[in-house]
Amino acid sequence: MNTARLELVSFKTCPYVQRAAIVLHEKAVPFEITYIDQTNKPDWFLKISPFGKVPLLKVDDTVLFESAVIVEYLDEVYPPRLHPADALRRAHNRAWIEFSSTLLSSQLQMLKSPDRAAFDAAATRFGELLDHLEAELGEGPFFNGTSLALVDCAFAPLFMRTEIMEPYLGLGAFAQRPRIQTWSKLLLARDSVQRSVVPEYSELLINSWRKRAPLGRELFAERSS
Repeated sequence: MNTARLELVSFKTCPYVQRAAIVLHEKAVPFEITYIDQTNKPDWFLKISPFGKVPLLKVDDTVLFESAVIVEYLDEVYPPRLHPADALRRAHNRAWIEFSSTLLSSQLQMLKSPDRAAFDAAATRFGELLDHLEAELGEGPFFNGTSLALVDCAFAPLFMRTEIMEPYLGLGAFAQRPRIQTWSKLLLARDSVQRSVVPEYSELLINSWRKRAPLGRELFAERSS
Protein backbone atom coordinates (compact mmCIF):
# COMPACT_ATOMS: atom_id res chain seq x y z
CA MET A 1 0.00 0.00 0.00
CA ASN A 2 1.22 3.48 -0.86
CA THR A 3 2.33 5.30 2.30
CA ALA A 4 3.43 8.60 0.78
CA ARG A 5 2.53 11.75 2.68
CA LEU A 6 0.02 13.79 0.70
CA GLU A 7 -0.52 17.51 1.10
CA LEU A 8 -2.88 19.59 -1.02
CA VAL A 9 -2.07 23.29 -1.32
CA SER A 10 -4.78 25.70 -2.40
CA PHE A 11 -7.07 28.50 -1.27
CA LYS A 12 -10.39 27.86 0.42
CA THR A 13 -12.70 28.51 -2.51
CA CYS A 14 -10.75 26.87 -5.35
CA PRO A 15 -13.04 24.51 -7.30
CA TYR A 16 -10.10 22.64 -8.80
CA VAL A 17 -8.56 21.53 -5.52
CA GLN A 18 -12.07 20.48 -4.54
CA ARG A 19 -11.95 17.85 -7.29
CA ALA A 20 -8.84 16.30 -5.78
CA ALA A 21 -10.30 16.42 -2.26
CA ILE A 22 -13.43 14.60 -3.46
CA VAL A 23 -11.33 11.87 -5.05
CA LEU A 24 -9.24 11.47 -1.90
CA HIS A 25 -12.34 11.22 0.28
CA GLU A 26 -13.95 8.70 -2.09
CA LYS A 27 -10.84 6.55 -1.84
CA ALA A 28 -10.50 7.10 1.94
CA VAL A 29 -6.89 8.25 1.51
CA PRO A 30 -5.41 10.28 4.38
CA PHE A 31 -4.15 13.72 3.35
CA GLU A 32 -3.40 17.17 4.70
CA ILE A 33 -4.50 20.44 3.19
CA THR A 34 -2.78 23.81 3.44
CA TYR A 35 -4.61 26.98 2.44
CA ILE A 36 -2.84 30.08 1.19
CA ASP A 37 -4.07 33.63 0.62
CA GLN A 38 -4.45 33.89 -3.17
CA THR A 39 -4.02 37.68 -3.00
CA ASN A 40 -0.76 37.40 -1.05
CA LYS A 41 0.95 34.19 -2.08
CA PRO A 42 3.79 33.18 0.24
CA ASP A 43 7.34 32.88 -1.07
CA TRP A 44 7.56 29.16 -0.27
CA PHE A 45 4.53 28.56 -2.50
CA LEU A 46 5.87 30.60 -5.42
CA LYS A 47 9.13 28.62 -5.25
CA ILE A 48 7.37 25.28 -5.78
CA SER A 49 4.50 26.33 -8.10
CA PRO A 50 5.84 26.81 -11.66
CA PHE A 51 2.77 28.80 -12.75
CA GLY A 52 2.10 30.40 -9.37
CA LYS A 53 -1.28 28.69 -9.41
CA VAL A 54 -3.20 26.22 -7.26
CA PRO A 55 -3.85 23.43 -6.66
CA LEU A 56 -0.61 21.67 -5.87
CA LEU A 57 -0.22 18.15 -4.52
CA LYS A 58 2.94 17.40 -2.56
CA VAL A 59 3.68 13.66 -2.63
CA ASP A 60 6.45 13.43 -0.04
CA ASP A 61 9.02 15.76 -1.67
CA THR A 62 7.59 15.71 -5.21
CA VAL A 63 5.23 18.49 -6.28
CA LEU A 64 2.45 17.91 -8.82
CA PHE A 65 0.46 20.72 -10.37
CA GLU A 66 -2.63 21.03 -12.61
CA SER A 67 -5.80 19.46 -11.22
CA ALA A 68 -6.31 17.00 -14.09
CA VAL A 69 -2.82 15.59 -13.57
CA ILE A 70 -3.34 15.38 -9.81
CA VAL A 71 -6.60 13.44 -9.97
CA GLU A 72 -5.26 11.07 -12.65
CA TYR A 73 -2.27 10.31 -10.44
CA LEU A 74 -4.49 9.67 -7.44
CA ASP A 75 -6.68 7.36 -9.48
CA GLU A 76 -3.71 5.36 -10.75
CA VAL A 77 -2.16 4.89 -7.32
CA TYR A 78 -5.08 4.53 -4.89
CA PRO A 79 -7.96 2.06 -5.32
CA PRO A 80 -10.70 1.82 -6.30
CA ARG A 81 -10.20 3.02 -9.87
CA LEU A 82 -12.74 5.67 -10.80
CA HIS A 83 -11.86 6.07 -14.48
CA PRO A 84 -13.65 3.59 -16.81
CA ALA A 85 -11.64 0.52 -17.80
CA ASP A 86 -12.54 0.87 -21.49
CA ALA A 87 -10.02 3.10 -23.29
CA LEU A 88 -12.58 4.82 -25.52
CA ARG A 89 -14.95 5.49 -22.63
CA ARG A 90 -12.03 6.78 -20.58
CA ALA A 91 -11.07 9.22 -23.37
CA HIS A 92 -14.71 10.27 -23.66
CA ASN A 93 -14.77 10.99 -19.90
CA ARG A 94 -11.55 13.02 -20.15
CA ALA A 95 -13.15 15.16 -22.86
CA TRP A 96 -16.14 15.90 -20.63
CA ILE A 97 -13.88 16.64 -17.68
CA GLU A 98 -12.35 19.32 -19.89
CA PHE A 99 -15.88 20.49 -20.69
CA SER A 100 -16.56 20.87 -16.95
CA SER A 101 -13.62 23.28 -16.79
CA THR A 102 -15.12 25.25 -19.68
CA LEU A 103 -18.38 25.46 -17.75
CA LEU A 104 -16.54 26.74 -14.68
CA SER A 105 -14.83 29.38 -16.83
CA SER A 106 -18.18 30.36 -18.36
CA GLN A 107 -19.69 30.69 -14.91
CA LEU A 108 -16.78 32.90 -13.85
CA GLN A 109 -17.24 35.00 -16.98
CA MET A 110 -20.75 35.89 -15.82
CA LEU A 111 -19.28 37.27 -12.60
CA LYS A 112 -16.61 39.23 -14.49
CA SER A 113 -19.17 40.92 -16.72
CA PRO A 114 -18.72 44.73 -16.66
CA ASP A 115 -22.44 45.45 -16.97
CA ARG A 116 -25.86 43.82 -16.95
CA ALA A 117 -26.00 43.35 -20.73
CA ALA A 118 -22.70 41.48 -20.70
CA PHE A 119 -23.91 39.43 -17.75
CA ASP A 120 -27.08 38.43 -19.59
CA ALA A 121 -25.06 37.39 -22.66
CA ALA A 122 -22.68 35.34 -20.50
CA ALA A 123 -25.61 33.71 -18.69
CA THR A 124 -27.11 32.74 -22.05
CA ARG A 125 -23.81 31.15 -23.09
CA PHE A 126 -23.64 29.29 -19.78
CA GLY A 127 -27.13 27.93 -20.44
CA GLU A 128 -26.14 26.80 -23.94
CA LEU A 129 -23.23 24.83 -22.51
CA LEU A 130 -25.54 23.23 -19.96
CA ASP A 131 -27.84 22.21 -22.81
CA HIS A 132 -24.96 20.31 -24.42
CA LEU A 133 -24.34 18.53 -21.13
CA GLU A 134 -28.03 17.71 -20.63
CA ALA A 135 -28.16 16.16 -24.11
CA GLU A 136 -25.10 14.00 -23.35
CA LEU A 137 -26.42 12.46 -20.15
CA GLY A 138 -28.03 9.05 -20.12
CA GLU A 139 -30.36 7.54 -17.55
CA GLY A 140 -27.82 7.97 -14.75
CA PRO A 141 -27.69 8.26 -11.91
CA PHE A 142 -24.03 9.11 -12.64
CA PHE A 143 -22.40 10.29 -15.85
CA ASN A 144 -21.51 6.74 -16.94
CA GLY A 145 -24.51 5.02 -15.39
CA THR A 146 -24.44 3.28 -12.04
CA SER A 147 -20.82 3.89 -11.00
CA LEU A 148 -19.19 7.10 -9.75
CA ALA A 149 -16.24 8.17 -11.91
CA LEU A 150 -13.62 10.93 -12.05
CA VAL A 151 -15.87 12.85 -14.42
CA ASP A 152 -18.54 13.04 -11.69
CA CYS A 153 -15.93 14.37 -9.24
CA ALA A 154 -14.97 17.03 -11.82
CA PHE A 155 -18.52 18.35 -12.18
CA ALA A 156 -19.40 18.40 -8.46
CA PRO A 157 -17.66 21.75 -7.71
CA LEU A 158 -19.56 23.40 -10.57
CA PHE A 159 -22.84 22.07 -9.22
CA MET A 160 -22.05 23.29 -5.71
CA ARG A 161 -21.24 26.79 -6.96
CA THR A 162 -24.39 26.86 -9.06
CA GLU A 163 -26.50 25.87 -6.07
CA ILE A 164 -24.96 28.66 -3.98
CA MET A 165 -25.53 31.22 -6.74
CA GLU A 166 -29.12 30.29 -7.51
CA PRO A 167 -30.91 32.10 -4.62
CA TYR A 168 -29.15 35.32 -5.65
CA LEU A 169 -29.12 35.10 -9.44
CA GLY A 170 -32.34 33.17 -10.03
CA LEU A 171 -31.09 31.73 -13.31
CA GLY A 172 -32.98 28.46 -12.93
CA ALA A 173 -29.91 26.78 -14.40
CA PHE A 174 -31.13 23.25 -13.79
CA ALA A 175 -34.90 23.80 -13.72
CA GLN A 176 -35.39 22.87 -17.40
CA ARG A 177 -32.58 20.31 -17.39
CA PRO A 178 -33.92 17.41 -15.32
CA ARG A 179 -31.03 15.02 -15.90
CA ILE A 180 -28.47 17.56 -14.69
CA GLN A 181 -30.73 18.44 -11.77
CA THR A 182 -31.00 14.81 -10.64
CA TRP A 183 -27.28 14.21 -11.11
CA SER A 184 -26.38 17.40 -9.24
CA LYS A 185 -28.57 16.55 -6.24
CA LEU A 186 -27.06 13.07 -6.05
CA LEU A 187 -23.49 14.37 -6.11
CA LEU A 188 -24.05 17.21 -3.65
CA ALA A 189 -25.54 14.77 -1.15
CA ARG A 190 -22.40 12.62 -1.12
CA ASP A 191 -20.25 12.81 2.00
CA SER A 192 -17.08 13.13 -0.09
CA VAL A 193 -18.43 16.27 -1.76
CA GLN A 194 -19.65 17.87 1.45
CA ARG A 195 -16.28 17.21 3.12
CA SER A 196 -14.34 18.62 0.17
CA VAL A 197 -14.89 22.22 1.29
CA VAL A 198 -14.47 24.15 4.53
CA PRO A 199 -17.62 24.64 6.68
CA GLU A 200 -17.77 28.35 5.84
CA TYR A 201 -17.41 27.74 2.08
CA SER A 202 -20.71 29.31 0.99
CA GLU A 203 -20.11 32.45 3.05
CA LEU A 204 -16.56 32.82 1.76
CA LEU A 205 -17.67 32.37 -1.83
CA ILE A 206 -20.52 34.88 -1.63
CA ASN A 207 -18.31 37.45 0.10
CA SER A 208 -15.64 36.95 -2.55
CA TRP A 209 -18.15 37.50 -5.34
CA ARG A 210 -19.52 40.60 -3.64
CA LYS A 211 -16.06 42.11 -3.41
CA ARG A 212 -14.44 41.03 -6.67
CA ALA A 213 -17.18 40.73 -9.28
CA PRO A 214 -17.93 43.98 -11.17
CA LEU A 215 -21.64 43.54 -10.42
CA GLY A 216 -20.96 41.75 -7.16
CA ARG A 217 -22.80 44.02 -4.75
CA GLU A 218 -25.82 44.20 -7.04
CA LEU A 219 -25.98 40.51 -7.90
CA PHE A 220 -25.22 39.22 -4.42
CA ALA A 221 -27.03 41.81 -2.36
CA GLU A 222 -27.78 40.92 1.25
CA ARG A 223 -31.11 39.20 1.52
CA SER A 224 -33.54 40.05 4.27
CA SER A 225 -34.27 37.17 6.61
